[in-house]
Amino acid sequence: MRIGVLGTGNMADALASHWARAGHDVVIGGRDAAKAERLAARVGGGAKAASPPAAAGFGQVVLAALPYGAGAGIARELRAALDGRVLIDCSNPVGPGFRLLTEGGPSAAQQLAAAAPGARVVKAFNLCHEDVWRMRPPVFDGRPLAVPVCGDDEDALNRVSRLVRDVGCDPLAAGGLERAGLLEATAALFIALWVGEGADAQAIAPPLAYASGPPA
Repeated sequence: MRIGVLGTGNMADALASHWARAGHDVVIGGRDAAKAERLAARVGGGAKAASPPAAAGFGQVVLAALPYGAGAGIARELRAALDGRVLIDCSNPVGPGFRLLTEGGPSAAQQLAAAAPGARVVKAFNLCHEDVWRMRPPVFDGRPLAVPVCGDDEDALNRVSRLVRDVGCDPLAAGGLERAGLLEATAALFIALWVGEGADAQAIAPPLAYASGPPA
């Protein structure tokens, strides 16, 4: 698969490295050419550096590894290059005090979709720190990490699910793009618990067998 990456930060590094090792063709798009070159060299696997428009135009799938607040503007600039592409949003609109910055409005993923209406946006990879995504693979107590995936296009969801598996995780169908805001709110809550309280967010939910009450 051809993958374009917008951004040269930690999430771009962590995810692109898995995908290059899995044999995908990766192009890193950065406004700072030197940073893009350094990241492409670190990712390896034949990854190349390019401008953001070139990376967007190259990818069948494009990872928007961009901070909230910048993503929609860049997607708007690249809307022609993103037409028909699968666009992955991994951002978290979380501000000071672990506040959800989109509260009462469209999710970060929906904002990307509005900025680049020809793109097929999928929300994924937003619930973990970048160092978790660097694990090879992210497996805990023998169980692969599950990655919720939200989107409205079946082909886009299938492609992103394949990329989730290439990271060593299990894709989890989480509904249409209208549910991306729930993933973003979950991230805000988890970050507040992990960072603010030092609490184990996994302790919130009982095992699946108890989801509807104790088994008979």
